[in-house]
Amino acid sequence: MNKFEGKVAIVTGGSGSIGFVTAKNLAENGAKVLIVDINEDALKEKEQEAKAAGLEISYEVADVTKSADNKKYVDTCVSRYGKINFFFNNAGIEGVVSPMQDYPEEVFDKVIAVNVKGVYLGMKYVIPHIVDGGSIVITSSVAGLQGSPGMVGYITSKHAVIGIMRTAALELGARKIRVNSVHPGVVDNRMMRSLEDGMNPGHGDEVKKMMEEAVPLKRYAQPEDISNMAAFLFSDESSYVNGTTISVDGGMKA
Repeated sequence: MNKFEGKVAIVTGGSGSIGFVTAKNLAENGAKVLIVDINEDALKEKEQEAKAAGLEISYEVADVTKSADNKKYVDTCVSRYGKINFFFNNAGIEGVVSPMQDYPEEVFDKVIAVNVKGVYLGMKYVIPHIVDGGSIVITSSVAGLQGSPGMVGYITSKHAVIGIMRTAALELGARKIRVNSVHPGVVDNRMMRSLEDGMNPGHGDEVKKMMEEAVPLKRYAQPEDISNMAAFLFSDESSYVNGTTISVDGGMKA
């Protein structure tokens, strides 16, 4: 059953693991999907992979920190597919692992620009075009629900987008547009490899084992675990889920 037949979605961070797996999930269920990212080579590769599988996924290059680029990908989606039903506001970067007093100001600024301003600008330009009854999912993190030493930029940014989500849920409720945030725990992808090595340079494998032991389910999430939750939040099955934070963390927050 193609539960998203006739729907159109935008996925930012679309060449990354969670972004592209979610784009495929939506397309496999009938949606037309525009993936957005800053790296055109990566986007081309993902588009070719999707087309080889018979999926309607195309791309637009954009720097989500720039207003004009956000407007461009929204305009491209409307021009190419005629509308927007779903928005996976997902683009994000991790920054570095460093004590707060040593955390580089320029890295902090970049993380906030991508993870907070980029989310805000996406909302700013998508909201006027998303159809009534649509759904928006913002990617936060368990880092948006708790602190963690050495990650002030990332932690701050992922807390901040909850405020964007809650404000949008209140503003868009009258249009029956639902807005929620999804909060992955540790995910088996490039970002976690970067963070593991940042926590103990050269010994990332040891950090991974320690992190796995801290998860009640004793494993990292796969990108599919996150995409399945995002797809649920886009579906009619979650028609009364709005303005909430949903953890996909194997029980870490328990």
